[in-house]
Amino acid sequence: MLTSKTSSRIKVYYEVTKPKIWYLLVFTAFGAAFTAQNLYDVEVSPLTWILLIGSVTAGSAAANTLTNYNDRDIDAIMDRTRDRPIPSKRIYPAEKALYFGLILAAISLAASFAINIWAGLFMAFGLVDNILVYSKLLKRKSRSNIVLGGFSGGAPAMIGYVAVTLINWELGLIMAGLVFLWIPLHIWSLALHIKEDYAKAKIPMLPVINSEKTSVRVIAGTTLMMVLFSMVPFFMNVFHEVYLYTAIASGAIMFALSIWLLVKPTERASWTVFKFSSPYLAILFIGLMVDSAL
Repeated sequence: MLTSKTSSRIKVYYEVTKPKIWYLLVFTAFGAAFTAQNLYDVEVSPLTWILLIGSVTAGSAAANTLTNYNDRDIDAIMDRTRDRPIPSKRIYPAEKALYFGLILAAISLAASFAINIWAGLFMAFGLVDNILVYSKLLKRKSRSNIVLGGFSGGAPAMIGYVAVTLINWELGLIMAGLVFLWIPLHIWSLALHIKEDYAKAKIPMLPVINSEKTSVRVIAGTTLMMVLFSMVPFFMNVFHEVYLYTAIASGAIMFALSIWLLVKPTERASWTVFKFSSPYLAILFIGLMVDSAL
């Protein structure tokens, strides 16, 4: 039996990994692998599934933990983040989170390289892009932070794909591209909702350095790009109407919400776009999986 103190510590370290983020990333890895397995009639061993889910879980959790460590000073400034485990000193000293994140990163690399070299390389790329490129180098300095740092978001889907097959890489890259294009609209809609918080911490997110009018236009344009790109898998002649109708219906809702935000840029509209964006990405991957199974 775990003591209440031990249970509390586990919850705190679980919280620092930002589980709501890695749940979705692990789902994209699973979705890409499941889709590839069905399309190419490949039998994936239980060990490969364990290594895949374990590596992406550990890798995503590691990236979130280490970016939390990098951001501990600005998290203490922002109202939205000041109660996170490190700035609230529920993890103290902060180096405990650093060591925890590094251990998770080592586990993720070992597990992904155990699948195959390509899975390991994509894991390494994702960790470097998120922790160093986005969090360490660009987040506080460049308006392109979330764009260049967004490549890491597609890494789990690529890991899932190459864990199953190394043929027809275009399909794996397209599934990774769905995540890459989704990230800016997801983050920028949140940033618009809490732009004063980002401004206070001097983070050059789109709504901080551009006018509200420009920001909502960019978000609407990015959403349109994402919705149009979501149709690409259908035109590869490997998916059918199930995925197409799923992409059209969910994309229409997503685009309508972005137009609402464009016409009436309120906090409620930006929050709604942000909250629907995660289910939207999940729905696309569910569509891929169901279509491939049929």
